[in-house]
Amino acid sequence: MKHYLVALTLALAPPGAALAEEVAEALGDAENGAKVFRKCTGCHQVGPGASNRAGPHLNGIFGRRAGSIEGFDYSDAMDRAFGDGLVWEYDQLDAYIENPRALVSGTRMSFRGIKDPQDRHDVLAYLREFTANPQDIPESAPTALKREVELSPDVLAIVGDPEYGEYLASECLTCHQSDGGDAGIPSITRWVEEDFVVAMHAYKQKLRPHPVMQMMAGRLSDEEIAALAAYFADLE
Repeated sequence: MKHYLVALTLALAPPGAALAEEVAEALGDAENGAKVFRKCTGCHQVGPGASNRAGPHLNGIFGRRAGSIEGFDYSDAMDRAFGDGLVWEYDQLDAYIENPRALVSGTRMSFRGIKDPQDRHDVLAYLREFTANPQDIPESAPTALKREVELSPDVLAIVGDPEYGEYLASECLTCHQSDGGDAGIPSITRWVEEDFVVAMHAYKQKLRPHPVMQMMAGRLSDEEIAALAAYFADLE
């Protein structure tokens, strides 16, 4: 019903700025988003005169390529995300602010994330106000309310078999280092199992942009992903 009402709002909305206002209101409450965003202001600025701090400014974030603000000292992980072609569209931003390290492993962003979906929609509605043409953002469509990766409790509850994970891991270890080293390839050793599972499903559903990882994750069943997560979580 909610999606139907959003679609009806869009169909009846006037063009231009009024449409942008209706879209933002339908998808999130920007006023509440400004309040939630206070959690982020220790590192990020947005709005007139915003500048880079510990994190980059967030003006024009929608549609911007990750790691692309000239002169900002990004982490190696974000530089790799730039190389992989990650672009900050609605779904990617939603996933990142929910759990930054599940989307960009090794990011310096130590923020633990915003778990409440409505708070995330509200923050994104607020940030959309500082994008030049918010009505032209395709992710402002009602379908953006549903993330590309929605893992059911059953999937997250799968107990992985670490011995089976060890058998499956040989292909992973052709690139990733078993000792947890990070020499050009991000480490996956001793990851929290749930973060590992979420990341692999993000590749499987093509939320993360790396084509090789998308292909490899696409071959794995839910049980195989859980087994790999269990193996790497305790790898010494």
